[in-house]
Amino acid sequence: MKYIHSAEGVCQGHPDKIADQISDAILDELIKKDPYCKTSIETLVTTGLVYVAGEISTDSYVDIPNIARNVLIDIGYTKPEYGFDGYTAGVITTINDQSPEIAMGLPSHAAGDTSIVVGYATSETENYMPVACNIANTIVRKIDEARKDDIVDFLRPDGKCIAVVSYEDGKPKQLDSITLLVQHEPYVSQETLAEFLIDEILKKNVPEGLLTSDTKIVVNPIGRFIIGGPMADTGLTGRKIIADSYGTSAPSGGSAFSGKDPTKIDRSASYMARHIAKHIVAAGLADKAIVEMVYIIGGTYPVSVDIKIDKNIDKEKLLTKVKELFDLSPAGIIEYLHLRKPIYRKTSVYGHFGYEEEDFYPWEVLNPKIIRELQSLK
Repeated sequence: MKYIHSAEGVCQGHPDKIADQISDAILDELIKKDPYCKTSIETLVTTGLVYVAGEISTDSYVDIPNIARNVLIDIGYTKPEYGFDGYTAGVITTINDQSPEIAMGLPSHAAGDTSIVVGYATSETENYMPVACNIANTIVRKIDEARKDDIVDFLRPDGKCIAVVSYEDGKPKQLDSITLLVQHEPYVSQETLAEFLIDEILKKNVPEGLLTSDTKIVVNPIGRFIIGGPMADTGLTGRKIIADSYGTSAPSGGSAFSGKDPTKIDRSASYMARHIAKHIVAAGLADKAIVEMVYIIGGTYPVSVDIKIDKNIDKEKLLTKVKELFDLSPAGIIEYLHLRKPIYRKTSVYGHFGYEEEDFYPWEVLNPKIIRELQSLK
């Protein structure tokens, strides 16, 4: 059977990703001062303006305008000709306390929201991520590095990549197409830009054998891309939830991650669902695994847990074993994954999954003991 899966990767300077990074940078600064803060931050960016809104419950103070401007400068929005820069952008804040009804009725160890969460893992890559996600996120990361490390001087901060991978008999066969939309300086020719992106970025970073003579490569399909970032398009926190997760390889629970402290179960349980799915595949119980859980605000355990795998393993036994091995309560997830740490800014770009840095992505770390326990089900 033939089919395709696709994924989007987004550069640091894309408007929606700017918003995600600001929201998570504010969260990190709050967690540094108060690991038990309750935070839900939404950011909007547009020409010359950053608007930060949301709910925060903490006795600590952080300088939100300064955090926002530092994120913009770190990304590379430092020049007036970009129409948006960290030195001159206005920052408006509208921050409220948590709803008193929620605060009074919500136990500290319970779910802070009602959410569907989905975790996914596949054996098709070494990091258990869909190959299209790895390609798209690697390409935009390399584009950002080329710009920020001054490998070339003609790239601007905005950009994205969409990778489409074809499959046969459940295995990735080739990269069908890859589209790059990359902001650039006005003096560079389209030929020079395309040559650099194809020869130095694509050919050096797409896995061997997937980039073929049949792969359709598209660079800036409507021509020049000089005006970009928030000057060209308003950005909002949480508009890249598919890019943040698994592309089209798995369904989305529908919730965004950035700006939310770990009591917001749509973030923390999504990390746990990925952690469980990854262990199931690493144990050889499946080549593909989807873990779906449903939480209700105020609840201390998911009202529903389901696991879909592509091998003939007794599902009820698997569910029972997973519930034995993993604490699925909101408080248990936070403790198990060490989520009361300032780790979130780094997760807010290039996807939340697939990176094996224990300090920043504890949900990606495999536990050999748990793998052995799961292997007992074979």
